[in-house]
Amino acid sequence: MTNQHPSFEQLVDLPAYAQQPVPVAFEDNNGHLNVRHYLGIGSEGLDESLVSLGIPQNWPLVAGHACFSAEHHVWYLAELRTGDRMSVRVRLLGRSERAAHALVYILDETHERVACVFEEIFLHIDLSDRRTAPWPAEVAAAIDERIAEHAALPWEPVTSGALALR
Repeated sequence: MTNQHPSFEQLVDLPAYAQQPVPVAFEDNNGHLNVRHYLGIGSEGLDESLVSLGIPQNWPLVAGHACFSAEHHVWYLAELRTGDRMSVRVRLLGRSERAAHALVYILDETHERVACVFEEIFLHIDLSDRRTAPWPAEVAAAIDERIAEHAALPWEPVTSGALALR
């Protein structure tokens, strides 16, 4: 493991999610994207990335399943300012019977740099009892396929070392 997160150039070929400019309403008193919005934008991108794995955004309504975030670790690397174009890229690292491990990258498309990285553990929830449950077989297979695809990327992921599947 290295201490260097992947570069913009290494990440830009991954599918882009949550593409948008930083809106004025998200600016803080320092003139940049307020810290509270990074997680929301990154989570939006992660949610979009899961659609192709059989986890639609309306999964709670159509199937009674959901994904809940359990843990995060965040690195703020460069500021995003109002009007800067941003996007989210996702790398899946692993899966257990009831959870998954991901890295979410928020890119500053305007200045071609990585603005923020967060590592996340998210859980599969059966909404009938609001408890963790094993991933449905077809979703588990799709997640495993994406993990294998991402494991073949030519750069190593950097993790906090604090989050792990159990």
